[in-house]
Amino acid sequence: MQLIISASLILAIVVWGIVAPAHVGAVFDTALALITRNFGWFYLWVVLGLVVLALLLAFSRYGNLKLGAEDDEPEFSIGSWFAMLFAAGMGIGLVFWGVAEPISHYGTPPPGIAPNTPEAANAAMRYSFFHWGLHPWAVYSVVALAMAFFQFRRGGSGLVSTAVEALPWRVFRHIGPAVNVLAVIATAFGVAASLGMGALQINSGLNALLGLPVGQTSQLGIIAVTTVLFLVSAVSGVTKGIKWLSSFNLVVAALLALAVFVLGPTVAIIDTLTSALGNYLSEFVRMSLRMTPFRESNWVGSWTIFYWAWWVSWSPFVGLFIARVSRGRTVREFILGTVIAPTIAAFIWFSVFGGTALNLEIMQHVPVAEAVKADVSTALFAMFDQLPLGTLLSGVATILVAVFFVTSGDSAVLVLSMMSSGGHPDPSARVKIGWGLLVAGIASSLLVVGGLKSVQTATIVFALPFTVVILLMAVSLCRGLREDYLEEQRRERVLRRRLREIVEHPPSAS
Repeated sequence: MQLIISASLILAIVVWGIVAPAHVGAVFDTALALITRNFGWFYLWVVLGLVVLALLLAFSRYGNLKLGAEDDEPEFSIGSWFAMLFAAGMGIGLVFWGVAEPISHYGTPPPGIAPNTPEAANAAMRYSFFHWGLHPWAVYSVVALAMAFFQFRRGGSGLVSTAVEALPWRVFRHIGPAVNVLAVIATAFGVAASLGMGALQINSGLNALLGLPVGQTSQLGIIAVTTVLFLVSAVSGVTKGIKWLSSFNLVVAALLALAVFVLGPTVAIIDTLTSALGNYLSEFVRMSLRMTPFRESNWVGSWTIFYWAWWVSWSPFVGLFIARVSRGRTVREFILGTVIAPTIAAFIWFSVFGGTALNLEIMQHVPVAEAVKADVSTALFAMFDQLPLGTLLSGVATILVAVFFVTSGDSAVLVLSMMSSGGHPDPSARVKIGWGLLVAGIASSLLVVGGLKSVQTATIVFALPFTVVILLMAVSLCRGLREDYLEEQRRERVLRRRLREIVEHPPSAS
């Protein structure tokens, strides 16, 4: 029944977007503006609270609790595990926005800062760190930890609703189906929108390299090819295709960043990382709670609150996937691996690519900002044009984008198939193929009629009710961790008492 309801709602919105793209766009744009204006504060408080909660749990007395039985061992190595969670979480976003976001903030900085100034450049890097650092990964981590805890320690199903239904109040046992429907819709639309947007960037890369015309025909062909690839990967399973592609992509991304670091302004990149990290840490709380009640500005809503809502809307997909590959990890290891490690990777990535782009724009007067204004998807390639071996770097980056989209697609297909199969950890190939073709069909249809942005906006709108779901999951997680910790302490006391009794009163020899 949940699958039928989810598919029906998805189909209804897609048909609406195809028949009347302008109308659906206007409706969801209005809804997003209302949510941003009236509930922006809510997103800021909730996401900051999740950051605090994740860090407290990592270093609390609950940190040694294992996500599974005491004898469970992790299914994947540290490297493979990190590669998969990073690829599913935001790998493609870093490639897309690594140059574009700092340059965008430089030209249109936060309120109170003059554009195209050194202060604007510092703010650009600080906010890029902020938008891609601890906050988004804390959202993913808490959602994933809640699902992994109740699935692997309590024997629950691999569904988003498992943690909410574990709350002791009866009312929450009846909202599970609604939670799962919301999660399926957000995942399907989020992935479809990303496939469409990814096709645009891959098209830009192939245009720069091979002269492939930029247009719908090329973009539909790209979607078709990437769909075949991520379906093959998804059908082959987590331990093969998904793991191998994620590991390959992490290596390629690291080599690309190293190449730009060496070929670009190396010392300026190091200085950028140092300065931006210091600014980020010193301004952390102010940025986390920044609103503009006494100034006419939509900058915070257009960037920070939009990002927070986007991370929330993606959290059921990314959280369920991370939970699926994390059995056997301890709570502390899980949080350090899903919050601290990817945050450090994001800081390095933005320092290398954003720092290089800003240096070219400010110190060498290369018009990178003009390329960003003309077409955001070309920003990365515009920067590569100014570096040695630029054509080679553009080729590697295009491959990286393509494979990141494959890894996002296969992860999403796995999650959607799990959701529609009662939480089964290894759904059938038929279900995976069905979801893959549906998501690719949604992306292609909306790309043709210009409705991709509308669906992306709709995904953000669905994030508001799911933010409440995340709060319930966090409460349920804290209760569950406390109960299991106290139970383990009780067992240890009983075991010590029995051992002491054996030592003090050893059994007599027969």
